[in-house]
Amino acid sequence: MQAGSIRSAVGLGMLLGEGIGDTIRVSLATDDPTEEIRVGYEILKALNYRSEGATLIACPTCGRLEYDMVPTVKAVEAHLATLRVPITVAVMGCVVNGPAEARHADIGVTGGRGKGVIFRRGQLHRTVPQAELLPVLLAEIDRLAAERAEELGLTVPA
Repeated sequence: MQAGSIRSAVGLGMLLGEGIGDTIRVSLATDDPTEEIRVGYEILKALNYRSEGATLIACPTCGRLEYDMVPTVKAVEAHLATLRVPITVAVMGCVVNGPAEARHADIGVTGGRGKGVIFRRGQLHRTVPQAELLPVLLAEIDRLAAERAEELGLTVPA
C-alpha cells in the first residue's frame, strides 16, 4: 500500500507537473478505496492544485530528536484528516532546527527537554510540559482552524 502510494505520487506528479492530464485515478490494489481518494487528494495538494484541508510538516527523526515524536505526528495527522480548512501544521523534534520550521507554519511545535514550545502564526505562543503537549496542540489547531474558517467565510462542522 505504501509502495502504491509512492508509485502513484511519482507517476501522477510528473504528468500533472508537466501539465499533462486533468483527471487522476490512484489504484492501491488491495487497500481500502477511501485510501485511494486520500492519496490522490494529497498528490493534488502537494502540487498546489488543491488548497483545502490541512498540511502536516514533520521533521525526519535524527540524532537530535529529544522526545518520542512519532506518536505525536500520527495523532496530529489523524486529527488533521478531519479538517477542511487550509492550515499548515509543523511538528518538529529538537531545539536546533525545530523553532525556525515551526515558526513558518500556521501552527507549529517543537519538543524536547521535557516541554513543548508552540508557535502560532510565526510567534512563540506558549510552552507546555511534554505530557500535555498533544492535547494542547490539538486544541490550538482546532482554534486556529475555526479562526481561519471564519476569515475565509467557511462553515466548519461542529
